[in-house]
Amino acid sequence: MTENPFARLAPFPEPPALITDYLAERATGGSAADGPPPWDIGTLPPELLAPLPEWLDAVCRWLNQTYAWQPHHVIPPCWAKHDHLVHEITALAFARTDAYQEAGSAVLWHEQYDRFLTRMNNALGKAADDCRVGRHDPRTARFQLAAWPSAPAASMAR
Repeated sequence: MTENPFARLAPFPEPPALITDYLAERATGGSAADGPPPWDIGTLPPELLAPLPEWLDAVCRWLNQTYAWQPHHVIPPCWAKHDHLVHEITALAFARTDAYQEAGSAVLWHEQYDRFLTRMNNALGKAADDCRVGRHDPRTARFQLAAWPSAPAASMAR
């Protein structure tokens, strides 16, 4: 008997139970309905934020194992140190959990994933190759945001 060639395909990592419960409560209009959506990672309270790094890391590993056939498709291991990637990967992971409810949605998710790769590579630029081999640079020296003069409080309030 021939072995099934698709038996090697790993399932997408399940979100943490705390997040799944939170999503279910939001969907039923419970007390979490007024809370932030879990894909808006910058707004989450500490208790919801706590289980996300491990899950998102598993998602990145799954994406790399499943889809990264070219070097520029690899999400670097330092993804959590790149704020833009944290936001993007969080949204992509939650979109993936919903996408497989219908075949058409799954196709759209793959298009979102392709656009994510483009944005990731554009944002990382030349640093991407270094990051992918474990040489993370917080921000290239030439473009330090600290070089921006601080804005007066009055101009920020407008």
